[in-house]
Amino acid sequence: MKNLEQWLEQIERMHSRPIELGLDRVREVFDRLDVKLSGVKFVVAGTNGKGSTCAMLESILLAAGYRVGCYTSPHLLRFNERARIGGEAVGDAALLEQFEAVEAARGTVSLTYFEFTTLAILRLLSQTALDAIVLEIGLGGRLDAVNIVDADCAILTSIDVDHADYLGDSRERIGWEKAHIMRPGRPAVCSDPEPPQSVAAHAAEVGADLWLFRRDFNYSGDRQQWSYGGRGQRRNSLAYPALRGANQLLNASGVLAALEAVKDALPVSAQAVRKGFSLVDLPGRFQVLAGRPAVILDVAHNPHAAAHLARNLDSMGFFPVTFAVFGMLADKDVDAVIGHLKKVVDHWICTSLPGPRGRSAEDLAVRLRAAGIEDRVDARAGIQNSVACVPTPTQGLALARSRAGENDRILVFGSFLTVAGALGADGPSAAARDQAIP
Repeated sequence: MKNLEQWLEQIERMHSRPIELGLDRVREVFDRLDVKLSGVKFVVAGTNGKGSTCAMLESILLAAGYRVGCYTSPHLLRFNERARIGGEAVGDAALLEQFEAVEAARGTVSLTYFEFTTLAILRLLSQTALDAIVLEIGLGGRLDAVNIVDADCAILTSIDVDHADYLGDSRERIGWEKAHIMRPGRPAVCSDPEPPQSVAAHAAEVGADLWLFRRDFNYSGDRQQWSYGGRGQRRNSLAYPALRGANQLLNASGVLAALEAVKDALPVSAQAVRKGFSLVDLPGRFQVLAGRPAVILDVAHNPHAAAHLARNLDSMGFFPVTFAVFGMLADKDVDAVIGHLKKVVDHWICTSLPGPRGRSAEDLAVRLRAAGIEDRVDARAGIQNSVACVPTPTQGLALARSRAGENDRILVFGSFLTVAGALGADGPSAAARDQAIP
């Protein structure tokens, strides 16, 4: 009998390539498993904002009294975070049962870590009577394993360049890939304020009912509250979602548009909306830890997310000094990320990340110096800027805490692995590092 960690280690060794997009192999095993999902199925794709959108949608539906299943990726601390039923992460035993079923059904079909675990969690969700299922796309949309499910309502969040080797190097191409989660005759909500034309073109091609921000839904607000307006529904005097960040109202309005689009199947009261937004929780998304100095955790790992992070930091108020614990994967646009944050951060503590995709701290330091960030000492004020290297995020956070004053702030960002490591986790397995971290 294998435990969860042993299963995950076995699954990560199963396929010759960490990422191999395509639905043929997944569909074959999916059909053998005879997975039948109940309830209204939401499928969420996008460059950034997927996790926040899933979390808010799940929280509101739970507050409305519905039985909700949710599948997201990657995880921060434990694999079990990826599968939730009724708002609770599933236990090891439930996952082991599904792993065994997928292993028995696949025969000679080789599956990647993400494909195998996606099928296991979909089968798990199919064995519970659910009113709604929220599913997050892992990478892209068209060829992602989650796209084996026909969405009753598709949601596209932001669309920007990331994973260019797999999805293309333009917003038009990436938008086309992500738009493939849309289904004929079913609603598809896009909360990107300026979506590429390829999104609307694909929606027209397949006959999806496309809801566009500004055209079909919108929001307005002030410092105290905000309101949503859709095709035929208004939600007034709403408190801001518990998730921090100026961009969260875009995600929240997309969630409310999706709920309006399926209101006949899943009616949701104003009270449930307010409660859901007030209770939503998602670690690692502009998460501010209690205590002083302030510690901000953010999994921002691409230029689009870094730009939002810089704006959110600017809106926090005055801090004398900002330290950054900074770790990124090798296939990310590190130079563009640095460009967005170099005017916000005073002291950079670079950390290495493990695995074949991990970038070394020393490489990050080289990129910082190439961007013009150097150690600088002022004769009167002391050290003004610095770049340091440490082996792990945990050591990076410890070093930042030892140097920061109580009125300063510490930013931990660049990857899910950076945030997880700084939280003191043992860290995900090699599979989670190399096959399921965006």
